Amino acid sequence: MALLVTIHDVTPALQPRVETLWSMCAAHGIVPGLLVIPDWHGEAPIEQDESFVRWVRARAAEGAEIFLHGERHDEVGLPRGWRDEWRAVGRTNKEGEFLTLDLPQARARIDRGIARLTAQGLTPIGFVPPAWLARPDTHVAARNAGLAVSEDDATIYVHTAGTVRRSPVLRWSARGAFRSWGSNVQAQLRWTLQRRVPVMRIALHPGDLASAAVERSIHRALRAWVAERAPSRYGDL
Repeated sequence: MALLVTIHDVTPALQPRVETLWSMCAAHGIVPGLLVIPDWHGEAPIEQDESFVRWVRARAAEGAEIFLHGERHDEVGLPRGWRDEWRAVGRTNKEGEFLTLDLPQARARIDRGIARLTAQGLTPIGFVPPAWLARPDTHVAARNAGLAVSEDDATIYVHTAGTVRRSPVLRWSARGAFRSWGSNVQAQLRWTLQRRVPVMRIALHPGDLASAAVERSIHRALRAWVAERAPSRYGDL
């Protein structure tokens, strides 16, 4: 049984919390994948932060798999239609960058993102759209761009093998007391109901650390899942 752990929103703008999440994973013997954003909200280009790039390179040297996580993550300049609004209900606060993009638009952003990461000595193996929101064409674009994997919140697309793997993802939200409480309940339910699934994902976000209760829940979940199965890598798929 596989356990895949990732840290989302890896950007200079959120580096202190990203480093805290890395240390949390290390305390449980986990080397998580890193989902890197080349230019968070158009305000944090990685090219302008050498210390951040050195930190990510060092983590990659320790075995962290690198993923492209959008180009800027937010939806600025990308108006939603009513179908997009319906798909995004309760899932993101206007952070679904790929929610409305067609194939050429998605491919252009993915290509630019890959180029920006590789220029900094970072080689992404896969793509994860922000909030896991994207049209099916986005996964075609990721495959055509030469990436090995992409994913949504239910499925991992293993492009190199031409296969898909169904996989639930455990994640939290600290946007308010009610969402924090619900996240903690959801974490326990996934442990109770899904602990025998073949492939389990745990996704950590810097924003999770805004709630002490969520942070404790993350520690409990990592401890429990690692006791049940050894951490895996996307490359193992």
